[in-house]
Amino acid sequence: MGKTYIDTIKYLIKGTVDIDGIVEKPDVVGAIFGQTEGLLADELDLRELLKSGKIGRIEVDLKVSNGKSVGTIEVPSSLDKSETAIIAALLETVDRIGPCAAKIKVSKIEDTRAAKKKIVMSRAKELMKTLGKKETKELTEELKDSMRTAKVKLYGKEKIPAGPDIDSSNEIIVVEGRADVINLLKAGINNVISLKGAVIPKTVAELSKKKEVTLFVDGDRGGDMAVRNFVERGRAAYVTKAPDGKEVEELTQKEILKCLKSKVPFSRFAAKSSVKTPVRPRHSGHFSKREHGASKLRHDSTKAPEELQRAYEAVKGTMKAVLLNKDGKAISKVPVSEIIDKIRTEKAVDKVVFDGIITQRLIDLAASKNVSMLLGLKKAKIDSRKGVTIYTMA
Repeated sequence: MGKTYIDTIKYLIKGTVDIDGIVEKPDVVGAIFGQTEGLLADELDLRELLKSGKIGRIEVDLKVSNGKSVGTIEVPSSLDKSETAIIAALLETVDRIGPCAAKIKVSKIEDTRAAKKKIVMSRAKELMKTLGKKETKELTEELKDSMRTAKVKLYGKEKIPAGPDIDSSNEIIVVEGRADVINLLKAGINNVISLKGAVIPKTVAELSKKKEVTLFVDGDRGGDMAVRNFVERGRAAYVTKAPDGKEVEELTQKEILKCLKSKVPFSRFAAKSSVKTPVRPRHSGHFSKREHGASKLRHDSTKAPEELQRAYEAVKGTMKAVLLNKDGKAISKVPVSEIIDKIRTEKAVDKVVFDGIITQRLIDLAASKNVSMLLGLKKAKIDSRKGVTIYTMA
């Protein structure tokens, strides 16, 4: 009988019923509804719960022995754990069924989802016996991966991919995307949550103020940018990166554990990389020099044009570039990887602002296309500016 509900409910309340007389199944069900009515708030009224599908049909199995009716009772529930426990306790308040004294005793609350997993694994073992050794190992790993992936939950109002231990753990690992979360779950790490894009979710920023955060990012410049973006709104205690050229989502369990073991304090990571603490412009157009030791804007003249500063704030942390004309209006916006081709083909480009490194090649091209200004994150070693005014954030 329980299998009828196993695919649609969370819990199954199981108990026994003992009646000093001979009654029928409808008498038991009627007594339960009648004697529990009004005992709890409307949202936990059994009739309303049945109508809404939050509890299923009450199943009773009775046998008559020596003038008494004895048997079992089961109530399927899709409520949460605490509400299901309240309903179970409510059943035990029933003390009469028809004209007879009665007693209902709840023996257990069964998690049907756990039962379903046991059925799946049992059947999987049967199927694996029909496969070769290699296929058996592959199926086992696939089953493990599917179970771990199922643990991904959508956390907070922004529905951010996260592991099941994100609330219970005082230390959390913040990664860049959902695929990274899944890979860490596969490695047995459950206190993980993602950034879900370039804009740091408010939920994650708030968590970082309450818990110790380790940022775990890809082993490329994009990883550095993810760290920069994060510290604009959140707090990080430690940082670790995947090996050069690798992404967190493709690491093996051994590599993941090695990276986490090699984490360093954020201050040390920032000192050895281009990552700095947040840099925000003053209302006057200058960049702040004081916010947590932020970098100064370095340039060839006394002050960078305000349109360049505004443009940089718009692309900061996105690895994109914006091309402006002489009037300071945006002509186009492209990924940094396409900046060279875009300058070559776009007409009327006078200024280029981008979230990347200014190279000699870029300066040479800018000069040949009569671009007057470049603003980037930092600059590489250059031999000549060729009349192009350069501004950097490093």
